[in-house]
Amino acid sequence: MTEQGFRPAVRLIELANAVRADPGLGRDALAALLLRHGETLADVAGEAFTEADAGSLRAALVRLTGVLTETDPDRAAMALNALLAESGARPRLSRHDGHAWHLHVDRGDDAGWADWLLASSALALAQIISETGRPAWGECAATGCARLYLGTGPGTARRFCSSACASRERVAAHRRRKRAGC
Repeated sequence: MTEQGFRPAVRLIELANAVRADPGLGRDALAALLLRHGETLADVAGEAFTEADAGSLRAALVRLTGVLTETDPDRAAMALNALLAESGARPRLSRHDGHAWHLHVDRGDDAGWADWLLASSALALAQIISETGRPAWGECAATGCARLYLGTGPGTARRFCSSACASRERVAAHRRRKRAGC
């Protein structure tokens, strides 16, 4: 967990990119990512996070990637509303395992990993849309890159996952214009 507390949208982007890069991403790799985002070792060890849990988490990430690649605000909002309704999301504050108070929206403390991820991610993305009026996330527009990004900072809507991809695209466009004599 960072000093800023839980950051479910950032967690979602990292998990979704990992599963897109390796659709069969193993339980241990998923557990390591979850640890980096605030879960405890007890949360992801042994029977607390099984191979079946990892499989359901990967499937949930595939579903969420559909929202993360949606550019239309209305379709994104409708997809998030459907996920929130499906999850039975009822926001509640929770404090457990030494964590500070934080928001939970899954069915309860005994909800499965996939339910937890779908509900918490849908709420995080819904909050972003309500603040920005648009999906402030997407798939990198750079040629050959399909990484997902989160663009919640100030300024214009983001199109690239990194400054490296943005620079590479600007240089390529400049070279194309130069070759065309523009």
